[in-house]
Amino acid sequence: MPRIASVLLPMPLPEAFDYAEPEGLELAVGDHVSVPLGPRTVRGVVTALRDGVGGNRRLKPVLARVDDPRLPANVITFVEWAARYSVDVPGWPLAMALRGLRHPPAKPEKAVVLTGVQPARMTPARLKVLAAAQAGPLSAAELARQAGVSAGVVKGLVDEGALEPVLVAADDSVAQPDLSLPPQTLNPSQKAAADEMSDMLAAGGFQAALLDGVTGSGKTEVYLEVAAAALEADPAAQVLVLLPEIALTQAVMGRFEQRFGAAPIEWHSGVSPPRRRRAWEAVADGRARIVVGARSALFLPFSNLKLIVVDEEHDGSFKQEEGFIYQARDLAVARAKIEGALVVLASATPSLESLWNAHQGRYRWLRLGARHGTAQLPDVHLIDMRATPPEPGRWLSPTLVKAVSLTLQKGEQSLLFLNRRGYAPLVLCRACGEKLKSPDSDSWLVEHRYTGRLVCHLTGFSMKKPEACPHCGAKDSLVSIGPGVERVEEEARYLFPDARIAVFSSDTVFDPAGARALVDSMAAGEIDILVATQAAAKGHNFPNLTLVGVIDADLSLRGGDLRAGERTFQLLAQATGRAGRHEKPGRAYLQTYSPEHAVLQALKAQDRDAFVEAEMAMREEAGLPPFGRLAAVIASGPDAEALEAYVQALAAATPNAEGVEVYGPADAPLGLVRGRRRKRFLVRAGRNVDLPGFMAAWRARAKVPNSVRVTIDIDPYSFL
Repeated sequence: MPRIASVLLPMPLPEAFDYAEPEGLELAVGDHVSVPLGPRTVRGVVTALRDGVGGNRRLKPVLARVDDPRLPANVITFVEWAARYSVDVPGWPLAMALRGLRHPPAKPEKAVVLTGVQPARMTPARLKVLAAAQAGPLSAAELARQAGVSAGVVKGLVDEGALEPVLVAADDSVAQPDLSLPPQTLNPSQKAAADEMSDMLAAGGFQAALLDGVTGSGKTEVYLEVAAAALEADPAAQVLVLLPEIALTQAVMGRFEQRFGAAPIEWHSGVSPPRRRRAWEAVADGRARIVVGARSALFLPFSNLKLIVVDEEHDGSFKQEEGFIYQARDLAVARAKIEGALVVLASATPSLESLWNAHQGRYRWLRLGARHGTAQLPDVHLIDMRATPPEPGRWLSPTLVKAVSLTLQKGEQSLLFLNRRGYAPLVLCRACGEKLKSPDSDSWLVEHRYTGRLVCHLTGFSMKKPEACPHCGAKDSLVSIGPGVERVEEEARYLFPDARIAVFSSDTVFDPAGARALVDSMAAGEIDILVATQAAAKGHNFPNLTLVGVIDADLSLRGGDLRAGERTFQLLAQATGRAGRHEKPGRAYLQTYSPEHAVLQALKAQDRDAFVEAEMAMREEAGLPPFGRLAAVIASGPDAEALEAYVQALAAATPNAEGVEVYGPADAPLGLVRGRRRKRFLVRAGRNVDLPGFMAAWRARAKVPNSVRVTIDIDPYSFL
C-alpha cells in the first residue's frame, strides 16, 4: 500500500512537506532522507507516515534514505513542541537537533604498523620504535613520541620496509563510566538531598527538583551521586548536564572523570567538528551515557534520557538571544517531561521563576544551607564610594587597596571582579564630544588596549584605534571613559608591582583548554590577583582565595531591565561566594555609590530570603514573571518608513484577548543595528493565557513586507 511521508526540513519553513514513499523503501519515523525541493536535493527527517490511498495530489517521491542514526520519536516531539512554544518555524530547532551531522564522518587516519621485516642496521633508537610499534597501529608522530625518538628514526624504518603506512578508521570509542568506584563522602544535608532525588528517579516518570544550596555547599557532589543512581538503575540510561559557560566545562568534566573513571562527552562550540559528529552519533546509539554541554546539548538525539541537570539554572547564558530564541532552563523541563525523566535545577541563587515553582509545589525543593566542611560564607562589606572615593583617574578605593595589600601579605589570593570586558566601555572626543560607535549601529565601541583596537561587542565590528577623531579630525583628542577589566589590571599592576596578576575574560581565554589552564594556575597558587568578569564568578573553587573585591556593584542595577535587581543579587552573590571556600575565612568588598539600595543591603546581610520576598511582592503587584508572562516583538528593517507602516499595521491588528496587554510600538533602545532600524512591542499576559498561541495568531494578522524581519521572544531577557 503506498504511503505518504511527512518530511521536516532544517530550514525556515512553516511545516513538514509531503512526499511519496517509493516502493520497497519502507521508511520509519525519524529516518533521514534526501528529497527534492524545487531544483535542489535537500536533506530532512521523516516525522510522520500515513496511508496514501485516495489522495488526489501527485507527490514527488523521497529520493533515498540517508545512512545516519534514526532521530528518536521523542526528539521529534521535542522539536515540534519547542517551535510552538517559541512561536517559530520547526525547521530551526530541527537544524539544531541535526547540528552534529553538518560535517562528514571522520576520514581514516594515517598510521604505521610492523611488517615483520628486520632492518639491515639496528640501533637502540630503532629497537625502541619497534618495541613501541608492538601495541598496534599508531601515527608516525605518536610512535616517535612514545619511543622517545625523532621522526627521522620512524621514517628510516618505513623506508627500509620494517614499518608500512596504513589507513585505520578514526577512533570512535567512548569510555564508559565505572559504576563500581566508591561514592563520594557527603555530609548529612547533601546525602538527604541525593537520597530524595534518587527516590524520585526510582519512582519513574517526569519529576522536577530545585537543588538550592549556598555557594560552596557541594551541589555538584550531590548531583554526581544522583547521576550514579540513574546509571546504576538502568544499563542504558543517559544523563545530560547543562552548564552556562564553556569555561566551567573542563572543571565539571574533571569532577565527573574523578567520580566515574571516564570523561563524559562534551558538547559546546569549542568542540571540533569531527568530535562533534562522533559525539552526536554516540548519543544517538546510546554509547554516550553522560554528556556535559552548553544549552544546545538539549537538542541531542538521546534515546533513553533519564536525568537532566541544569547547573547554575539562574544564569542568563541559558537564554539564546539570536536565531532560534529559547530559554534552555524552561526547555530542559519540557524535554524531561517528554522523556519521562528527572530534571534537577541547581543554583545558589535560583531564579524567581524556579523559586515560585518550588513554593507552589511544582518542583521538589531541596536546600543545602551551609558550606561543605568547615568553610564559612564570607563577610560582606559595602564601600561607600561617596565617602571614600579612589584617587583621581583610579577605580580602586583606598579601603579595597588596603584589603588587597593585607591579603598579599598573608600569602593569600584576591579576585577583583568587574563584569565589563576590555579597557574602557566608551571612547569619546574631548574636542567635539563625539562618542565612537559601530558603523550603522547605536552601540558604543569598547576600547581594548591589549590589541589596540575598538570593538563592538554587539555586531563584532573591529577597527584600529585612530590617532584623530573620525568626526572632527582633532588629533590626540580621544579619551577612554570608564573602566573595563584591562583597566583594572593596569591599576592593580601599578599598585602592586610585585604581585602575579592575570585577567580572566572571554578576551583572554579563548577556549575550554585555556580556561582550564588559567583555573589550574589559580588553584595552584601561581596567581596572586585575578581580575575577572563573570567567567570566574561561578562554579570555580580556589582554595587560597580569601578576598573578592567588586569594582562596580551598581553596574547591573542601571537601566530599565525588570530583572536588574535579581540579576545583580545573583551575580554578586556568586562572585563574592568565591571567597573563603576552604579553611581560611573569606571577605568581600563591594564598591558602590548607593549602599542603601535594597539589593546591596540584602547582600551585606546575606539575607536572600528577604530580598526574594521583596522582589516577589514587587513582581506580583506589577503582574510580572513569575506572576505573569511576557513576550516581545522586535521588528527591524532598512527602510524607516516601511518599518513604521508595518508596526502600525501590526498594532491595529492586535487581537482582543482577555488578560493580555500590548505596549508599543516604540523605538528600541538600540534603535539601529547593522543598518536596520528597530521597533519593539512588549506583551504582558496572565499565567492562564496561552501566550504562544496569542502571539502566533497576532503575527498572522498582518502581512510582513519582504524588507522587514520580525522576531518573537517569549519570556524576554533583553530589552534592548
